[in-house]
Amino acid sequence: MESLMEKIILNVDESFKGKRIDVFLQNNISDKSRAFIQKLIDDKNITINSKICSKSSLKLKGNEIIEVSIPEEIPKEILPENIPLNIVYEDNDIAIINKPANLTVHPAQDIISGTLVNGLLFHFSTLANIETDKIRPGIVHRLDKNTSGLIVIAKTNIAYEKLIDKFKTKDIRKTYLAICKGNFKDKSGRIENLIGRDPNERKRMAVVEINGKPAISNYEIIDEVQDFSLVKVNIETGRTHQIRVHMKYLNHPILGDDTYGSPSKLANRQMLHAYLLEFSHPITDEKLKIFGSLPDDFLDVAKKLKLDVNKIKENGDI
Repeated sequence: MESLMEKIILNVDESFKGKRIDVFLQNNISDKSRAFIQKLIDDKNITINSKICSKSSLKLKGNEIIEVSIPEEIPKEILPENIPLNIVYEDNDIAIINKPANLTVHPAQDIISGTLVNGLLFHFSTLANIETDKIRPGIVHRLDKNTSGLIVIAKTNIAYEKLIDKFKTKDIRKTYLAICKGNFKDKSGRIENLIGRDPNERKRMAVVEINGKPAISNYEIIDEVQDFSLVKVNIETGRTHQIRVHMKYLNHPILGDDTYGSPSKLANRQMLHAYLLEFSHPITDEKLKIFGSLPDDFLDVAKKLKLDVNKIKENGDI
């Protein structure tokens, strides 16, 4: 597999005319040194108006579009670790894990232990791409570290390829549950827009007008009390932080989300759980409908707020 690249797109207005590109990029990409930027240029990882930039000293003309590709750093050897996993489904080709919050999915940079992948290497004798992808063997899609819930794992390469195709063609239905701040004016709705890097904070995502990717979320209110709502969200796309960004966009950030909302004494992480996966098995074509039970912290917060989680079962397909 190709090394994962972080893509950053920057629009240069006329106020930066005459500024060196390496200086501009150092000021607009967080936590990267000028030497790092210059190496990206030397490695042909930066384009200006779709043409490769080859000189760190190049002067900007203004009104350019710069695309920066940042290769993922390859961590040291990833070792198996006996991390408890809640395996809710398993056969010869795939497994489905109900991931707890505070568990990173795969190693990256200086994080080489304590991840889901470390646990997968311990618990499973076979994983997809184990010879070619030391960082993400078996990983088909991801959940944020502090989002709990279902994640499907490929144990064979053919299962991996077919699952990737199913995600691309939207043949895997993913349903989440969230506790959001406030009460929604519309009790159901569809959010369809573009999500890209927040131009004001590169580590966050945001709804943008340009330089983003299409993102579609469908939501429905399951229960509500004063100031809080229990929300079901079905996503048709899988953009980074999509549900968290979309709830912020609606002015109903997820409770406990200190990136897209604010810290809360009620919850020490975002109250977001991947609750349901529905898809046809990549090898047998069997119809699968897998539920991931709600974690204790989610249930505790719902109980404190007097949100009725029993209404989840009353709500159609859940």
